[in-house]
Formats: sequence, structure tokens, C-alpha cells
Amino acid sequence: MRLFQERGYDKTTMRAIATEAGVSVGNAYYYFASKEHLIQGFYDRMTHEHAAAARAALAGRTDFAERLDVALTSWLDCAAPYHEFAAQFFRNAADPDSPLSPFSDESHPARATSVALFREVLLGSDLAPKLDAELAELLPDILWLHQMAIVLFWVFDRTPDTTRSRQFVKRCTPMVARVVNLSRYRLFRPLVRDAKRLIQDFIVPSLGRTPPPGG
Repeated sequence: MRLFQERGYDKTTMRAIATEAGVSVGNAYYYFASKEHLIQGFYDRMTHEHAAAARAALAGRTDFAERLDVALTSWLDCAAPYHEFAAQFFRNAADPDSPLSPFSDESHPARATSVALFREVLLGSDLAPKLDAELAELLPDILWLHQMAIVLFWVFDRTPDTTRSRQFVKRCTPMVARVVNLSRYRLFRPLVRDAKRLIQDFIVPSLGRTPPPGG
């Protein structure tokens, strides 16, 4: 990670990475076909670390807003050591043709892990049984997109300990929870149906659906 910070993503070569790691270039390529694959492996590892930390903190909690706050704050905690490198990677991740894009096929394993976590956030809450079944099925993908918005805010956050990002999560999470809660009332069902169609027609195709376990 230090090399990417010092040299930038484009100027950091696999040879330099191998030298830094104390291995031959051939060995470096044996484990990672390119530096994109190396960074993808880092993403995968951090995503699993986040999921494990969040699951531990979710134990015993059933309030949806609280569970969502725990999941998002856990991500900020896990990502904190890498904040100084974030801008280097964002430039490449923002390229829709880059394998580092969170929407790419290469990113699907990390994306699937995150979506599965948000499915657990929802299904473990006391709100889940009250929601429209189709909307409940789509919500984990939408919650992952919500996390992506927070990641974008975090990348550009220059406050100590990314305080504003943490405040942003604390402020927006109750709002998200209220919107989800309101969706179960009859008055809002036409809006819910419109939202479901919008999600199914535009958002789901760009993500590639992450089916629920056993689905």
C-alpha cells in the first residue's frame, strides 16, 4: 500500500511490488496476475474483515436503524487504516471499464459478501417480517449502494479520524430506516411499486443480482 501512496497507482509496477515484498517477479505474478488483481485481493480481504466485525457487533440487536448503523460504522472502522490511500484507488475504481470498479465482474465476490451482510442486517431486524416481500428481496442491493455513497463521501473526507463521515452515517441512517419503515404502509404502496420497478429496470441489471442463500 505504501508504494501506491508514494508513486501513484499508474507508476507502481509489479516489479516494484515484488521487490518491496522480497519475492521474485515470477512469484508475484504466480499469486496475482496483475496489480489490479492484487488490489482486488485486498478489497476481498477487507470486505470479509468488515463482514466479520459487523456480525460480531450485530449480535443481540434487532432494531433496523441500529443494525444498519453498526454495519456502516464497522466499515469505517475497518477502512480507517487505508484512508490515506483511498484517493489513489478511487480514480481507477471510478472508471467503468476498470476491474477495480465496484460494479465490475471482477468485483462480484466482494460485492456479494457486502450484499449478504446487508441481507443479514435486514433479516435479523424486527422490521423485516413487516415489509413487502419483493422490496425486502431488493433492499440488500440498495443498502449496498447506500454504502457506496458513504464510501465516496469518506474518500474525500479530510477531517481527523474522518469525523464527518461518521457524523454523516449517524445522521442519514435514521432517515434511511424511516423511509424503509414507511414503505410498509398502504398509503405508500403505489410509491413502493414504482420504486421496485425502477430498481428492477435500472439498478439490478447494473449490479448483477446477488441471490439470497439457497436462491
